[in-house]
Amino acid sequence: EKAVNLKKDLAEMQEWMTQAEEEYLEKDFEYKSPEELENAVEEMKRAKEDVLQKEVRVKILKDNIKMLATKVPSSGQDLATELNIVLENYQLLCNRIRGKCHTLEEVWSCWIELLQYLDLETAWLNNLEERVQMTGNLPDKLDAVNDALESLESVLRHPADNRTQIRELGQTLIDGGILDDIISEKLEAFNARYEELSHLAVSRQITLEQQLQTMRETDHMLHVLQENLTDLDRQLTSYLTDRIDAFQMPQEAQ
Repeated sequence: EKAVNLKKDLAEMQEWMTQAEEEYLEKDFEYKSPEELENAVEEMKRAKEDVLQKEVRVKILKDNIKMLATKVPSSGQDLATELNIVLENYQLLCNRIRGKCHTLEEVWSCWIELLQYLDLETAWLNNLEERVQMTGNLPDKLDAVNDALESLESVLRHPADNRTQIRELGQTLIDGGILDDIISEKLEAFNARYEELSHLAVSRQITLEQQLQTMRETDHMLHVLQENLTDLDRQLTSYLTDRIDAFQMPQEAQ
């Protein structure tokens, strides 16, 4: 009777594993929204816990069959063969569910990381847009133009590492068919804004550089002219002080 019960327990365990495999491993999942992906992650976590909890039952079955084999070798041997099959299937099921759970957790982590990088780069784009707008109405002063140029250049020196991460994370998820529509839309909008603002900022940078160069050249010319006028004023003042007749002066002084 004990052998019959153990045989029944083994059959039930095998049936449960078959159902678990069908439910958790053979279904085709399509993750088209973050909610679907998050629900799938939580479901696989529960599946992993559920499967691992069966480990106690498997151990009890194993111990009982070993005990029966010592008492009734003939019955125990048959059950031991079935037990080995169940143990192999159970271990395989555990490994596959652990693997799928780990994969889904990695995918979810990848999605969250993508959102974080997008938030960082969007904040940078907002800053860049603000700096570009600030260069629109500058006072016609060298210091103001120079400060605006340095401010814009400091923002443009932003490293490209985050954008590389966005591209790689997005492509990884899209290649896996995960949230591909949502991610493609987000990346398209981000890249379009990035290209537009980058080109505008670089164009404004070139304009400011040219404006600054012109102002510096003009400032230099005015400085040279002022020095010449000062020298001429000093020379004329000297002539007047010495009461030199105009006809005695050099032609340029006259």
